[in-house]
Amino acid sequence: MERAVRELWAESRDLLGLASPSPDETATASAVPRADLPPTPLAFLRDHVSPGRPLLISAAATRHWPAASLWPTASYLTDALRSTTVSLHLTPDGRADALAPHPQPEQRPSSSSSKCFASAHVRRVDFPTAVGLIRGSDPDAGLVAYAQQQDDCLRGEYAAVAGDVDAHVPWASEALGCLPEAVNLWIGNAHSVTSFHKDHYDNIYVVVSGEKHFLLLPPTEHHRLYVRDYPAARYVATGKDAEADHQLSLRLEMEEPHRMVPWSSVDPYPASPEEMAAQASSFPLYFDGPAPIRCTVRAGEMLYLPSMWFHHVSQSPGPNGLTIAVNYWYDMQFDIKYAYFNFLRSLEIDDSSSKVGDLEGDLEEKND
Repeated sequence: MERAVRELWAESRDLLGLASPSPDETATASAVPRADLPPTPLAFLRDHVSPGRPLLISAAATRHWPAASLWPTASYLTDALRSTTVSLHLTPDGRADALAPHPQPEQRPSSSSSKCFASAHVRRVDFPTAVGLIRGSDPDAGLVAYAQQQDDCLRGEYAAVAGDVDAHVPWASEALGCLPEAVNLWIGNAHSVTSFHKDHYDNIYVVVSGEKHFLLLPPTEHHRLYVRDYPAARYVATGKDAEADHQLSLRLEMEEPHRMVPWSSVDPYPASPEEMAAQASSFPLYFDGPAPIRCTVRAGEMLYLPSMWFHHVSQSPGPNGLTIAVNYWYDMQFDIKYAYFNFLRSLEIDDSSSKVGDLEGDLEEKND
């Protein structure tokens, strides 16, 4: 089975015209097709939506946006949103919606994972305070802030500046036959990282300030990420400073009622050589497979990310100290490709069936 699945990885990348370098090589941004001008709706549908093929479009696509020149400045957004209250997501290390050590290891069943799925603490603050916390984010101090409310927030919380960008992407809307279900605004700095995941949306992702660095895997490579069910947890504010935004202390607590979240077990950037060795040993389908496709989206550029593609995202701030992006989520078509994906992920590969526990045991021994 493993051999057949590896052949599928190579064949699918070949059909998409994407590179399949070995783990010792680098899949650069050139692996993602690039266009100097936005495509026509027909070309976009034929060459990218139908086959599920990413596309990177130059800054020509957003040059007419007022946001392209206004948002990267030091004060425009702060002035425009001075009286606006927004949702700010807070974690100790910049890793929201990611795996973290179980906060109550003594209470978990011995057969269960030592990791949990950790969600951010969400606090409502005025926008200038939010920007100050984002710029001052520091994992060493135990607090990283990220504006990442994913509920159509540009047309909600940030409606005062929504007119600075297009309400939708015309050629994408025509090709997909609908308007975006949500338009979101993202503001962070280099400390915020998004772990590997997939979305049930066709995603048009636009960077306005700074850069976003994507690692991409097509849906056919599902098994490489060792998706497992993890108990859900959430960061909460604690102690006497729980109401002081700049002196916040966070603690991870398990959610009640109990629920499980399916999530990728793979960390592509382990923090130490020991963790790297343990990850590589426990997740060989990822670390011994073809290198993930790397794509950097720079200010003004636009990335089309097809639905169900796995992506890991890190970022670099612009001159204003912030990374600012807008994304348009178009609801995916639940067609025969979705049925094929569900069938593929139902297949079991011997190599991926039991090594998550081995990794966690190895790391616990090293940390004793």
